[in-house]
Amino acid sequence: MSQAERRQPSPSASNAEQLRRDLSSAQLRALQTLEQFKWELKFVRRPLFLEPVPVMVDRDGLKYAVIRADGSVDDAPRLKLRG
Repeated sequence: MSQAERRQPSPSASNAEQLRRDLSSAQLRALQTLEQFKWELKFVRRPLFLEPVPVMVDRDGLKYAVIRADGSVDDAPRLKLRG
């Protein structure tokens, strides 16, 4: 039995707003700073009963980082990503 794909495509203008809606003000400030350096918000993980975790990808698509709830950036997160 196959499951339906739950991942969303890369954010468009309206989808980008949806991704940002649950982020804290500290996360939004960090996000804006990273965007100035050409990092892109790819997706936001929303673990049950935990703060949302925005995942950013660099301009080359080779590195990724997460923005913690306090606005700090973790450039070596322990995430398992699917290809």
